Amino acid sequence: MDKERLAFLKAKALEIRKMTIEEIGALGTGHIGGAMSIADLLALLYFHRMRIDPQQPRMADRDQLVVSKGHSGPAVYAALALKGYFPKEWLLTLNQGGTKLPSHCDRNLTPGIDMTTGSLGQGFSAALGIALGLRMDKRDAKVYTIIGDGESNEGQIWEAALFAGFQGLSNLIAFTDYNKQQLDGYVKDILNLEDLSAKWNAFGWYTQRVDGHDIAALDDAVGNALAQGKKPSMIIMDTIKGRGCSFAEGIQNNHSMAFNLEKAKEAIAALEASA
Repeated sequence: MDKERLAFLKAKALEIRKMTIEEIGALGTGHIGGAMSIADLLALLYFHRMRIDPQQPRMADRDQLVVSKGHSGPAVYAALALKGYFPKEWLLTLNQGGTKLPSHCDRNLTPGIDMTTGSLGQGFSAALGIALGLRMDKRDAKVYTIIGDGESNEGQIWEAALFAGFQGLSNLIAFTDYNKQQLDGYVKDILNLEDLSAKWNAFGWYTQRVDGHDIAALDDAVGNALAQGKKPSMIIMDTIKGRGCSFAEGIQNNHSMAFNLEKAKEAIAALEASA
């Protein structure tokens, strides 16, 4: 990836973070931690990797993204608004009466959302079903999906992993947002996942592990996943929960937080100053 393209994507990731903080601040509470940790990936997918058209959200041959950790919806909404799927003003209606942007992703309400998610584990199974259907229809579209590390406690994740590996769903590229934290503590203290790479390898997946905030490294990993062409791919992203939000990054209880618009604006200013 050339320097100009990388700078462009970093700028998009910054905007996604700023918009996410603002939309949650306008509501007064929300899942800030896991939304902020996937901003770099969302910038890469929506603005570089995915074959999509905001004017045709249900285009038959589009690449699709299933965010199985659906509580990260605010960051996805920010990326969709930035891409032009709907007006940015919608972000300030997050999870309010009559909104098209509920707390968790809903394909029936929001243009650009490919699958309703939030019940952890289920979105991942849906993603592999979509990938299998695309293969059966002989379409060359790709399916991207994001799961959480806490979500990886779910048995449904591993049932799906076994099936996808057995089927050799090479059009499926998954990411684990490995920020080492979940709702009620640190992953290592609740249900340790290590060696996570070895687990995915054992289930028949092409597995890579990268810095989830390094857009160039993420792009290389996606390129490798697309090139291998034989197995489903898992890219384990080492991330920081709350990344870029001054009052959320680096603390334990940042899964969902209450804060107002004034505090959001302070965090946005700090983020811009550090960029």
